[in-house]
Amino acid sequence: MASPTITILAAGAFPRRKKVRRLLSEADLVICCDGAAASLLAFGREPDLIVGDLDSLPNELKQRFAGRLRHFAGQDDNDLSKAFHVALEFNPAVIHILGATGRREDHTLGNISLLAEYQREVPLCKIDMVSDRGRFVSASGQCTFQCVAGQQISIFAFDPALRMTSAGLQYPLSGVVFDTLWKATLNRACGSEFTLTPSNGSYYLVYFCD
Repeated sequence: MASPTITILAAGAFPRRKKVRRLLSEADLVICCDGAAASLLAFGREPDLIVGDLDSLPNELKQRFAGRLRHFAGQDDNDLSKAFHVALEFNPAVIHILGATGRREDHTLGNISLLAEYQREVPLCKIDMVSDRGRFVSASGQCTFQCVAGQQISIFAFDPALRMTSAGLQYPLSGVVFDTLWKATLNRACGSEFTLTPSNGSYYLVYFCD
């Protein structure tokens, strides 16, 4: 399969909105993080692969999908990162990550922060992290993003040396120091697109609230 669209389903909150669930039903491959396979089966689709330490996967499903398991016992990466690196084996054009938020807050923060690391590994692959509430993407350099007029936008960066200017947002970013996570949150798009221009090549995250 050449350059497939892959959806990774983590074990957080399972999506309820139809447009988010379509990312599961329309994916070329769905890779589940461990016990998330049970949620996917309840949705009506079988996992193409199940990845992780498999400690939360019921024995029944271990037997049923024995040929689709990728067991990684190490703790250097979480199950989401293990699934992501398995996804890269298929040379994907697009990776959607679902179920990465919505339960434990420490898992949520950790998973969101990983998005920039993933994009750095494969800059030509389109990667996003989607929930019922919105969507995270990662970028570096000057980028123009499509949006909806009035849409709420938040920007996160992990480099206090980064400076950024913006065009098309209600509150200009000039002068923002990214030394804490809240500094560039709760902004709003003025029109159908906005442009961010960072001062260096550090990756940053953009959140589009639905």
